[in-house]
This record gives sequence, structure tokens and C-alpha cells, in this order.
Amino acid sequence: MSKIYKREDYLKRIRGLYNDSSMIKIITGILGCGKTFLLKSIIEELLDNGVLDKDIIYIDLDNYNITTPNILEQLIDSLITDKDFKYIFIDEIQNVEDYEKLINAYRLEDNYSIFLTGSNNSIFKGKNITKITGRYIEIEVLPLNFYEYVDMKKFLGKTVSANIYHEFEEYIRDGGFPGSLMYDNHNDKVLYTKGVIDQIFEKDIKNHKKIQDKELFEIIEKYVVNNFGAIISIGNIYKYLTESLKMTIDRRTIKTYIELLENAKIIYPCDLFDMKSKIVLDGDKKYYLADLSIYYALNTDNRINYGPVLENILFIYLMSHDYNLSVGRIGNLECDFIARRGIDKYFYLQVAKNVQEEKTFKREYRPFYEIKEMYPRYLFLADIILQENIDGINNVNIVDFIYENREL
Repeated sequence: MSKIYKREDYLKRIRGLYNDSSMIKIITGILGCGKTFLLKSIIEELLDNGVLDKDIIYIDLDNYNITTPNILEQLIDSLITDKDFKYIFIDEIQNVEDYEKLINAYRLEDNYSIFLTGSNNSIFKGKNITKITGRYIEIEVLPLNFYEYVDMKKFLGKTVSANIYHEFEEYIRDGGFPGSLMYDNHNDKVLYTKGVIDQIFEKDIKNHKKIQDKELFEIIEKYVVNNFGAIISIGNIYKYLTESLKMTIDRRTIKTYIELLENAKIIYPCDLFDMKSKIVLDGDKKYYLADLSIYYALNTDNRINYGPVLENILFIYLMSHDYNLSVGRIGNLECDFIARRGIDKYFYLQVAKNVQEEKTFKREYRPFYEIKEMYPRYLFLADIILQENIDGINNVNIVDFIYENREL
């Protein structure tokens, strides 16, 4: 097996479970984000630690015409050559309907460490996940963050600019799908991302019974993608479709199509949290993209709108480090992110390209002064030269923060 770029931030979460037969390891994420590479990294580590080839069973269901548990069971059993402890890796488990009872049966035999991947979140939610009895852990994989993007380029022997800010701008436009790094030309990378989006529709969305109008679905998809980082509601999408485009549509269909985009991991919702009443507000949400290349693949405009772009980059980066994020609402003001991790880590975050203009300075700092709780506050900026910290508010260069793989 050729050497594979190891995504250590994910491997360290799962490494302690390699030999745990009681815990099913479920790896999810948007198609093309690197789930298969992660499985192969785990296999590589097992082999390096002395596990024999015969004890590793790897099945990529995209390479088989298997849709039923019985046929999958026959394939697995045909690959088991003795009674020694086995490691079972099944890629794209969503291709098999009602797979849960079969997976449970192997888990109960206590002789298998089981790893599953899937690109459609709906198969690991609600009633589906409850069918997997016993213990399981879900590891959600995202496309490469900026630190991983540069690190993987070095791993592949690609040229990395001495100017890290130049690399950052390339990362914004090219995105973090690992497969795109195999190409050097920006247009080729865009074509690659378009291919990923097409595959997502064909594999995870097209055959969904709730898709009745592909054209309408694509209009809603583009509306949400083009408005990433902005407050969106079912109501304003409905108004856009019925008044601007003169389309006939109901709100329930809009909600369903957005849920399909969420399940395919194309977009991630970010709830609005009212900081006075301490409740999540219904209706309005922000949506961020799994990868910014999705926006540039669906649009011909390559200009960078730094406000939502920097928010998106920080949102995905912090998600990949296990932070939960929401948008803080303070009266008429907004705190870009409230970041939480565990029971004792709580942070208030603002994001801007710079605060050189007085208007921008006031806009970014004012929410901090309205927040009564005294948790740490960070203002993330893309400025090379930062101003001094003011009133305990930490000014942080967002490029350096992610490039150095820091945490809050």
C-alpha cells in the first residue's frame, strides 16, 4: 500500500478504539472529503503495528453491486479465512439497505473491530441509528482545513509559496477536497469539485423519493450556497421563489430540499441563539459550506467576499476540532459565533478582514461590550499587523491561527 497523508486530528480521536470490538466506528462526511483515505490510514497503522493482511477485511461497496445484507454477509464470510480477530472496514455502507442487523450480529460475536463510512447523514440519524444497538462513535470528517491543505501539499511534494497569505487565498478558491490537490491548475480543480457535486446528486440525492423537481432543487441549492454566512429562513426563500421567480412552491418542499442538502453534508446549519433569553431562535439560521470550492464551482465570480468567507473558514475549522457553534443574538446586534466545547469551554468570537475603518471597528467590538458573561472573547482578523488587545479582547490573526493548528 502506498503511503497515505495522515489526518492526525481525526486519527487521534479513533486510535484508542482500533481494537475495541464492542464499539462500532462510524465515519461520516461529504463525498470526497477523505473518508476512504482515513480508513486506509487506519489500515496502514494496523499493518505497521503487526496486524496481518489476512486479518484485515476492506470492502468498498462502490466497487460491488451489493444492495442487500445477505449478499454483503456472504462476501464478508468469504473473506474470513480463520477464527483470528478481524478488522472489518466497509466503505459507503449506505449502498446496502437495512444493514444494521447484520453489523450488530458481527459486533455481538466479539471477534471483529468494525469501521463503517457513509456520505449521507440520513442513514445515521433517527430510527436508522437506533437500529445499531450497543455502543458506537461517529467521527465526522470535513474537507481539509488550511493547515491540512498546506501540510498535504508538502506531503505530495507540491510547491508551497513562502508567502502563507498567498497560499491562503489559493486555499479559499481551490478548496480543501483532498482529491483536488492532485491537480495543479485552478480550472482543473474547479472541474474536480463540479464532478464531486454531480456525484453527490447522483449518489445521495437524485433517487430520493422527496425530489420531485430537479430544477427547483438546484435553484434552492444555489440560493443557499450563494448566501452562505447570511441569515436565511424558509420564508425568505419562499418569497424569492414565488415573487422574484414567479414559481409555485410550498414551504414544506423548501424545508425538505434544505434537509437533503444538510444530509448530503453540502451545508451545515448554524442556529441563532438569543443571549438574553438563552434559547435557540426558531426559523432563522445561517448556513456554511462544507468547502468554499462548492461556491466557486457553482459561480463564475471568483472575487472573495471576505466577511462570509472568513466566517466559513473559521466555522469549518472549529467544527473539525469538536467545537459546537451558534450565532449570538444580542438585541439588534450579532456575535458571529458562540463556540462551546465540553462543559467548561465557552468563547465569544467575531470575524472580520480588518478593523482599520472606524465604522468596522465599532461594528466588530460593540457586541463584545453588550455581552454580560465574562467568557474569553476573540476578534479574528486577516490583518498581518494586529492592533493591541483592548479591554481583554484577544486580537488573533486567523491565517496564523489555522496554519499553526491552534485551539481556543
